[in-house]
Amino acid sequence: MRYDPEVGVPRILDLFKRYNIPLTFFVPGWTIQHYPAAVDLILQNSHEIEHHGYLHHDNNSMSRQEELDILCRGIDIIEKVTGRRPMGYRTPIISSNGVSRHTIGLLVELGFIFDSSLHGDDIPYLLQTSGGRLVEIPCIHGLSDWYHYMNWRDFNYHAPVSAPARAGEVFKAEFDAAWEHRGMWMCVWHPPVSGRLARCAAIEPLLRYMISKGDVWFASMSQIARHVNSVIENGTWTPRVDNLPFHASPTTP
Repeated sequence: MRYDPEVGVPRILDLFKRYNIPLTFFVPGWTIQHYPAAVDLILQNSHEIEHHGYLHHDNNSMSRQEELDILCRGIDIIEKVTGRRPMGYRTPIISSNGVSRHTIGLLVELGFIFDSSLHGDDIPYLLQTSGGRLVEIPCIHGLSDWYHYMNWRDFNYHAPVSAPARAGEVFKAEFDAAWEHRGMWMCVWHPPVSGRLARCAAIEPLLRYMISKGDVWFASMSQIARHVNSVIENGTWTPRVDNLPFHASPTTP
């Protein structure tokens, strides 16, 4: 994984700097501690760093207290490096439903304003708990480079590797649909995956296309979450609300 901070992150930052487009980086606490130069480069380019656990752990394998301890540890690390508390969270193991029965409640308790771990809509919606609410900025299957490029024995991924042009077709089709319906488009680019030469190069024509299409707001995820809260407060839009928990115990047929 040395490719991420040494090559992938600088290459992706250089690309997006040319178009002045903000990015949100979800970075594990361990990575922040061990690769300060890459973190400094992210911050120097005015991008935001949000919470991604400490290592790629599974919240469902831990107790509530263990999950809380890791969240607090990550908050402290991010605060020391960035000068602000993280506002958003993405579970470190999104592919295995790494949101535990405690995760959302803990995020609310700790003052987070958004999560981006679930897949429950095409646009932001709310997660309502007894203690408060979060804006959920949902992921969309297919709008992650992992599904198109990842064939990695160490992580037990054995999908066929797509050509960058093929992945770009999927990303563009999802963008066109979001643009037509005045929705949201969010792609997930992992530095060790999309930081590779051909894959990173394939992002640039997509960025040019989105810019040329017009009527597009390029925003960081904290900006999106604050915008959602502002339009709720001024009454111009009401999102869908998921009241949690759906089930407090296992369901029976």
